[in-house]
Amino acid sequence: MMWRMREILPGVWHWPTVHERHGIEISSYLLGSEEVVIDPRVPDGGLEAVEAIGPPSVAILTNRHHYRHAGRFAEAFGTRVLVNRLGAQEFTAGEPVEFFDAGDELPGGVRSVPVGALCADETALFIPAHRAVAVADGLVRWQPEGPLDFVPDMLMHDPERTKRGLVEAYRRVLDLDWDTLLLAHGRPLVGPEGRREMARVVGGHA
Repeated sequence: MMWRMREILPGVWHWPTVHERHGIEISSYLLGSEEVVIDPRVPDGGLEAVEAIGPPSVAILTNRHHYRHAGRFAEAFGTRVLVNRLGAQEFTAGEPVEFFDAGDELPGGVRSVPVGALCADETALFIPAHRAVAVADGLVRWQPEGPLDFVPDMLMHDPERTKRGLVEAYRRVLDLDWDTLLLAHGRPLVGPEGRREMARVVGGHA
């Protein structure tokens, strides 16, 4: 099955791909006018599909594990790759990365919001221009139309402690003014449903 880039909000494109090693569907996003790509993988249409919208000048990772195809974007478009400094240990092979600190204002009007809990560099990205938030691995939606939930316990070192940390972090995210939830693992929840679903999960584990 071939998935194409789809404009889910004015100026925001989403595309899923299947991870070669894990066989799970994962998501990438492009903010067109901001020239920002989030957690980039090459879409089924190739980099030409990205270039047709506008090549991104910056890639922002929601955690260190989402380097994915960022190097291919850097090589093709000169895209700068930004990742939370707390994940710097992942990059020892000369990857073209630059580091930010949680809470920093990033290119494209994106603001990094610390999450931690699951891993030290877990970061949410608040995108005020599109009333959206992008999250890393703490929240997942395994089925295309399935429910939102925390990542499974088997992927947490200390599930109860991790969930408490995620609840605290996502409460801070819910204090921001946004609607759409952009997931790294699963299809996005567009419009007020995104915020409602995060609030439901957080409330259910409080």
